Amino acid sequence: MKERELEILKLVNEKEKISVKELSETLHISMVTIRKDLENLEAQGLLHRQHGYAVKESSDAIDSRMTIRYLEKKKIAQRAVSLVNPMETIFIESGSTCALFAQELAAVNDVTIITNSAYIARHVKAIPSARVILLGGDYDTVSEVTTGPVTALCAREYYVDKIFVGIDGYTPEEGFTNVNHTRCNTVREIAKQAHNVIVLTPSEKFGKRSVARLFAPEEVYMVVTDDRLSGEYREHLRARGIQVELAEIG
Repeated sequence: MKERELEILKLVNEKEKISVKELSETLHISMVTIRKDLENLEAQGLLHRQHGYAVKESSDAIDSRMTIRYLEKKKIAQRAVSLVNPMETIFIESGSTCALFAQELAAVNDVTIITNSAYIARHVKAIPSARVILLGGDYDTVSEVTTGPVTALCAREYYVDKIFVGIDGYTPEEGFTNVNHTRCNTVREIAKQAHNVIVLTPSEKFGKRSVARLFAPEEVYMVVTDDRLSGEYREHLRARGIQVELAEIG
């Protein structure tokens, strides 16, 4: 994605609705170029165009969440690819960083992805060597994810070495947390079928606490984040026995 498009997404996410004229004046780019960029971003599902305006996606839509801290998430996803071996079977849950990670798996031969995200299942179809198993369950049409007891029941049919998950917050007191308690329950059930839990998240989530408990520190094997993570949190995580992998953002 172009740096200019990242700037447009940042402004759209901040204001939720912004005119083509304001984007042009703020970024010092012609309105013709802005319209072309907006058309491209809309085609990717990252925003909507509406009568001379760019409008933010629904806050719970994965396309919308993916645009927030996009560069960091992309770099983290690329770093995480090195953790997957050819012909391996892995779980990937429904977070936005996880979705970018799934797309990056084109670099790995013959990987099998088990997921509860219809978004991930749909977007990895362009990876010729990937096989996808989509877990059933109660379907959220906005976030495009399955949850609930049926999803947990489906997950029990498989056992893998690694599950890759996203988070909404981490504090030393509360551990890893998520904004949605239903998703938390489902992810915890899926994680029972994996030997190692690997968290993919931008560093800005550390120091924040979300609504529902996801994992205690001792339940997580590794965190893959960006190199803006503070030294204090790096030491804290390693002291709790969690391996830390850092993606270089620059």
